[in-house]
Amino acid sequence: QVQLVESGGGLVQPGGSLRLSCAASGIRFSINAMGWYRQAPGQQREVIALITPNGGTNYADSVKGRFSISRDSAKSTVFLQMNTLKPDDTAVYYCNTAGGSPRFPWGQGTLVTVSS
Repeated sequence: QVQLVESGGGLVQPGGSLRLSCAASGIRFSINAMGWYRQAPGQQREVIALITPNGGTNYADSVKGRFSISRDSAKSTVFLQMNTLKPDDTAVYYCNTAGGSPRFPWGQGTLVTVSS
């Protein structure tokens, strides 16, 4: 059974940092490009960061230079280090495969709220 479990969200002040984790089970994690997505209130879910099986990365312009995606294939976990957070980063964050249509059922996500 495929399961994606996101964690690490919370309330943070503008300019602060958070590190998100996504633990995957039931998938061949090492062969999949993985991505972080987010969905802000009233908006569609969008992919913001991608990491290939070999560690290549790509970012949406909105987070480039502030966010960093990484992966630990031995632990089937993908991370998102978020720095210099802004109120516009407030959203529910999800992980899934990337580089094409997401392949697996969505997890519950983790809520990030950036507010003073």
